[in-house]
Amino acid sequence: MQALDLLLTRVSSPVLDEPAPTPEQLDLIFRAAFRAPDHGGLRPYRFLQIEGQGRERLGKVFVEAARVENPAITDAELDKLAGNPLRAPMILVAIACLQDHPKVPLIEQQITAGCAAHSMILAAFAQGIDSIWRSGAMAFNRDVHRLLGLEANEEIIGFIYMGKARKHRVVPCPSPGEFVQRWGHA
Repeated sequence: MQALDLLLTRVSSPVLDEPAPTPEQLDLIFRAAFRAPDHGGLRPYRFLQIEGQGRERLGKVFVEAARVENPAITDAELDKLAGNPLRAPMILVAIACLQDHPKVPLIEQQITAGCAAHSMILAAFAQGIDSIWRSGAMAFNRDVHRLLGLEANEEIIGFIYMGKARKHRVVPCPSPGEFVQRWGHA
């Protein structure tokens, strides 16, 4: 796939089926992450690869965390949370690993982790793998962080669901003029 075609046609795919990326495809996906802009070369990210029964375990983590956060949560809400990780054959949890640094503020490290995650999505799409980046309440829940083994200096950037789209969407691209202003020109 040509780079500009990739950048201009990639869309999020909310419903994903098998197959999950192969080990060879994942190798390229992770290598793409390592090319994200990274002030200081800190590599302030890591990823959890979740597939198979791990997705059911992640659903149980979501349910346990939701019960702690809201003891009055309904069974329907818990069922939905338990099923969320089953929406794709593989999930990559993108984690920002933040560290004190005299020249690289935390926001730059978070952006680097986000760029690494985005690079993974692009590398996946270039190989015919569809994806969607999801966050939601569980991404920011401290109990989810604890149950997934995150350290105190880590935070979830997003859950990247990967597989094959049931249906490819066409999403119109806005005009650059809607978002770009010239500044400082006479």
